[in-house]
Amino acid sequence: MPNPSGTLNERVDCLLREAFLSCGLPVEGARAVRATRPELGDMQCNGAMALGKSLRRNPRDLAAAVAAKLQESAAFDSVEVAGVGFINLRLSAALLADYARYQLDSERVGIERVATQVVMLDFGGPNVAKPLHVGHLRSLVIGESVRRILACQGHRTISDVHLGDWGLQMGMLIAEIRRLFPALPCFGASPSLDQAALPFDMQDLQQLYPRAAAACQADPERMNEAREATAQLQGGHPGYTMLWQAIRTISIDAQKRDFDALDVHFDLLLGESDVQSLIPGMVADLRERGIAVESEGALVIDVAEAGDASPLPPLILAKSDGAALYSTTDLATIVARAREPSLAKIVYVVDQRQALHFEQVFRAARRAGFVGNIELIHAGFGTVNGPDGKPYKTRQGGVAQLSDLLNAAIDKARERLAAIRAGTKTDAAEIDAGTGPETLATDADLDKLARQVGIGAVKFADLSSFRTLGYMFNPDRMVSFEGRTGPYVQYACVRIQSILTRARDQGISIGTMLPEHAAERALLLECARFPEVVKSAAANLAPNELTDYVFGLAQAFSRFYSECPVLAADTAALQGSRLAMSTLCLRVLAQGLYLLGISVPDRM
Repeated sequence: MPNPSGTLNERVDCLLREAFLSCGLPVEGARAVRATRPELGDMQCNGAMALGKSLRRNPRDLAAAVAAKLQESAAFDSVEVAGVGFINLRLSAALLADYARYQLDSERVGIERVATQVVMLDFGGPNVAKPLHVGHLRSLVIGESVRRILACQGHRTISDVHLGDWGLQMGMLIAEIRRLFPALPCFGASPSLDQAALPFDMQDLQQLYPRAAAACQADPERMNEAREATAQLQGGHPGYTMLWQAIRTISIDAQKRDFDALDVHFDLLLGESDVQSLIPGMVADLRERGIAVESEGALVIDVAEAGDASPLPPLILAKSDGAALYSTTDLATIVARAREPSLAKIVYVVDQRQALHFEQVFRAARRAGFVGNIELIHAGFGTVNGPDGKPYKTRQGGVAQLSDLLNAAIDKARERLAAIRAGTKTDAAEIDAGTGPETLATDADLDKLARQVGIGAVKFADLSSFRTLGYMFNPDRMVSFEGRTGPYVQYACVRIQSILTRARDQGISIGTMLPEHAAERALLLECARFPEVVKSAAANLAPNELTDYVFGLAQAFSRFYSECPVLAADTAALQGSRLAMSTLCLRVLAQGLYLLGISVPDRM
């Protein structure tokens, strides 16, 4: 039997390498993959085919020699050669049980820590004085899941929301507030401000900003007022600075509530304002080194490279009027972030439509020598769409606020859960023979559960496709307990928790796993894939690989439960075995949902 460490795949690969070496063959192809035809085996090795070509030998003969060595191991029930040189492997019950026990005893159910890197994640990107809207949903949900996936592998993650809290938008808002509340002491000769006595809150700011922006677009005089206020704020005007700080605090406090609702964590709440002091020196340095040059009155950095399929426009560092742009701020932000000790990567979880912008900024940063060996990654994502396939809007055609989307899903979840409790919903997928009354929510916890299910449904739907693809926001479909949905997987956890509760009440304990039935083997094999899936999801920054996995595992448990009675098993040994398998499955499902940012309810 292989050394009891590493993933199940790694254990099998170790045996394959030993067999290849025993046959005098190179070990590069000694790797197992999931069998494409499960009826022929649990895993397969295709390395003999590549070796046959490179060694000019018959690949089937090579596979047969390796198979003969593997057949001597107690780790396999069968080893067979098929086709031109495929090696099909049927794992022994002993090997499956041994790895399953290792997973069950493991703190992270088999997830292995890799060499630790420091990774900074930029996601969220809200603006001061504006509510979070549908456009922020994917950034927050994907960014938080990626953060958790990387952290569970041992990376030290630093998450930064990167607030939009500077520039002309602030001048527009200050000018509008000055018109409405000219008596505010921040506008006086001796500026002061009591935030508790402010005549506006976040709800007011949400209305003030669009009104101010519309007025500035319609009236050049109003735009001049806003530009003047912006210049004075950026010049350090004491009263405007006090007002800006108050607006920023109100906005962050409101946005934190949305972050909490989504269970999203940020280590840093920095914004564009935090790097403004770096910009003059950065621009002067780039000028002096000839990296930034004048072009048609603007200051630009040429970022085109040999081999570009199409011309890449230069990055504009400053417009002809001297005004800095988002690209300037983003470049200065990289300068600030690169000071983080041992930083290996900066990952930007931002709309895919910003791909050109980030390519320009990243190239400029590398050309300027700002990042050294730090890897810059744009983990782009597609849009949340409505039934028309276009970016989701309100019925009035406006941008939908994040809280409205979440509330729509929560309300649908509450309706569905209430129907289940009332007995008006009897789908086998929603209330099956294995669900006892202890799994049904009471009136007291229905609201909490509706939030868990509703928000979990939104997250699962958001993460279910690869991030660069968009998806349709459909609350009715999202909160269904049937099909590829978050509630389906949450419900699987609740069913298992119910089984474990009844087992404790009956004095039944977990025992040694004895995977003999096909559904038992399938369940343990699926649980064993978890560490490999997490590893792949981390490498690809792709939480959708985890949504696919936990859904498949929930299905595997459903088949196991229908074919292999747990508490009603024929013997005590079988009861203990299947209870241990159920416990392992619950731990893997719960860990997978945690990495997706989805909570596991106590009951449904």
